[in-house]
Amino acid sequence: MKLRAKDGKNRLTDTLDTKGILRLIESVPSKKAEPFKLWLAQTGSERIDEVFDPEIAIKRAVNYYRNRGYSDKWIEARLKGILTRNKLTDVWKENGIEKDYEYAILTNEIYKSWSGMKASEYKKYKNIRKESLRDNMTDIEVALTDLGEIATRELAKEHKPYGLEQNKNIAKMGGHAAKVARDDLEKNLGKSVISSKNALDYQYEKTKELDKGKIHH
Repeated sequence: MKLRAKDGKNRLTDTLDTKGILRLIESVPSKKAEPFKLWLAQTGSERIDEVFDPEIAIKRAVNYYRNRGYSDKWIEARLKGILTRNKLTDVWKENGIEKDYEYAILTNEIYKSWSGMKASEYKKYKNIRKESLRDNMTDIEVALTDLGEIATRELAKEHKPYGLEQNKNIAKMGGHAAKVARDDLEKNLGKSVISSKNALDYQYEKTKELDKGKIHH
C-alpha cells in the first residue's frame, strides 16, 4: 500500500492485515514475543470452549459491554437486536439473497430510509471505523434500527420478494416505517435523535490532526 513516508511522499510499503500480523507474531523467535503468543493461545482455547458451550460466548459479550459502561437495559436491547437481525437475514436468504454484498446493500437501504445515511456514512458521522455501528448508537438509534429491520422482515414475509431489486424495495419500505417513527419523535422532542456521539474513549490520530488544523486556521 502507499503510505506517507518521512519525506512527506506516499511510497509503496509492505503491510499486513490483522490475521497476517498475528501469524507474524507467532513466527517471531524473540522472548519479547512470548506474552503475545500466550495471549493468542489463551484466546484460541477460549474460542474452542465456546464452540462446545455457546453460552460462554454470550456471557463474554455481556461482560464486554458491562466493562465498557453499557447498562444492562442497553445490553438486553443489543442482544435482542442481534436476534432480530438474524431473523431478517434468514428471510432474505429464503428470498434469493446469497452474497455478502447483497446483504450490505439491503442493510444500507434500511439505514438510508430512516437516517438518511448509509452505514459507512453513519460511521463517519460518529467518527468510528472498524467498530460496530450499533455499539456506538444511543438507545433511540438502536430502537429505530431494530424497528426498520423488524418492519422489513415482516413486509418481506408478507410480500415474498425475490432477488436483490425486489428486496431493495421492501427494505426501503421497512426503513420508511422507522423514519415515520423518527419524524414523529423528533417533532415532539424538538431536536434530532441522530447523534454524532460514540462510545469510544479515544480519538483517531488523523482526527486529532484535522482538529488541530482547524484550530490553527
